Amino acid sequence: MLIETHAHLDYPDFAPDFDEMLRRATDAGVRRIITIGTSVESSRRAIELAEKYPNIYAVIGVHPSYAEEAGDDVITPLRELAKSPRVVAIGETGLDYHALPSTEAARDKKVQVFANALQGETEEQIDATIEDGALKSKQAMLFEEQLDLAAELGLNVVVHQRDAWNDTLEILRRYTGKVRGVFHCFGGTREQADEVLALGHLVSFTGIVTFKNGASVREIAAQIPLDKFMVETDCPYLAPTPFRGKRSEPAHTRIVAESIALARRIPLHELAEATTRTAEEFFRFAN
Repeated sequence: MLIETHAHLDYPDFAPDFDEMLRRATDAGVRRIITIGTSVESSRRAIELAEKYPNIYAVIGVHPSYAEEAGDDVITPLRELAKSPRVVAIGETGLDYHALPSTEAARDKKVQVFANALQGETEEQIDATIEDGALKSKQAMLFEEQLDLAAELGLNVVVHQRDAWNDTLEILRRYTGKVRGVFHCFGGTREQADEVLALGHLVSFTGIVTFKNGASVREIAAQIPLDKFMVETDCPYLAPTPFRGKRSEPAHTRIVAESIALARRIPLHELAEATTRTAEEFFRFAN
């Protein structure tokens, strides 16, 4: 039996066939599904689903990509939402520098962010750098506020990190012994995985382990201790092979697990038992 530890079931992608999607997950051996909030409203919807379906649980939080849209106080509503017994963690929260103003401008060819230093910075570059700093500060504040809330409530944290490794680790180090996290959709290096584990956190693997260009991540999943990771889909994103380009769904957790079991040269049931036990402990199902 498997636990899908990271899904976004409140997204409209699943509305047309929600119950059928759940049946496919059950048929694939997925016994529990964790649906992840990305904003206060998304978190509220996650709880509604968890209260309606006995095999769904909710994680509540504000994704760093929504930092600019978030109000001045997201903690008060999150604290209230956390009173639901169906809430099992805080998240997803963290840092995401992938779409900073400067990188977005560079992609649009509006500014030359990486121009030769001898040419000097353009006014647009300077403005983008200032905007970068403001957004990073907002994300960091939201991250720390949610870590504080998790510590207050005795909950673990689902961590989102993209192109912000050093800053994410710097913040998390200050919470060592107070909060435990899982780095979802892990796609880093073996050294980064070891760094996460050394701090007492976990990692989680998605359909990336099935991709042709996912060999390095698959190798990490094959090498790290069996009790230090979980499996997920991040659906509706990152559909595993052979479903790439289509909507991912919780049933695909089995494909992720099968790929890792094959890489580790162990039976699927052994990997399923280990990752389920880890998820039960992390999300406190056993209690």
